[in-house]
Amino acid sequence: MHTDVAAVIPAYRAAATVGEVVRGARAHCARVVVVDDGSDDDTELRARAAGAEVRRHAANAGKGAAILTGLHALEVPGVGRALTLDADGQHLPSQIPVLLAASDAVPGAIVVGVRQKEGHTIARLNRFGNWVADRLLRAIAGQALPDTQSGFRIYPVAATLALGTRGTRYDFETEVLLRAARRGMPLLGVPVEVYYPPVAERVSHFKPGRDTLRIIRTVACLLARG
Repeated sequence: MHTDVAAVIPAYRAAATVGEVVRGARAHCARVVVVDDGSDDDTELRARAAGAEVRRHAANAGKGAAILTGLHALEVPGVGRALTLDADGQHLPSQIPVLLAASDAVPGAIVVGVRQKEGHTIARLNRFGNWVADRLLRAIAGQALPDTQSGFRIYPVAATLALGTRGTRYDFETEVLLRAARRGMPLLGVPVEVYYPPVAERVSHFKPGRDTLRIIRTVACLLARG
């Protein structure tokens, strides 16, 4: 059990899965914060029942905004590191120790769980969005970056907030890596197994066309600001 690492779970309309995700995270982290991003279902109630603290957005503000709310919730008590994982059950609790071990070795690094997708059926548009994000960031950063759209990560809280990342939706996870690379912050990618339910049962709030364009626009604005 890590007392210096707290879990942050951004959640939107995740009533069916968030309880199990919270219970899995609590097996490894003493503190779990769920940020209910304006859900209109029982996400908040299920998260609390499973033992999480809940911060709530009155309206949906985006995954990046939810992560930032979670990081700020840990800033005041001085929690050193935050483990982020999605509320839909894609990220397996059994893989949390893989991230923790990498973070323990380099506490100042952003650690990214690089999703092992072999054998899983992934929508073409989602694959394309991930491919664009990965190649774009690699070209701009001048280095290979770990899975830029994986939400399974460990962030050093104070150093990550100091980056000043502005993206509020899925662009946050791309922008934060680029800002970290430009600051010289270590970035570690570690392979992790993930769970993808059958295609017909998947619920994703990522819009490949719109969100990929948002990622490109966010990065372009960052470059323009220098």
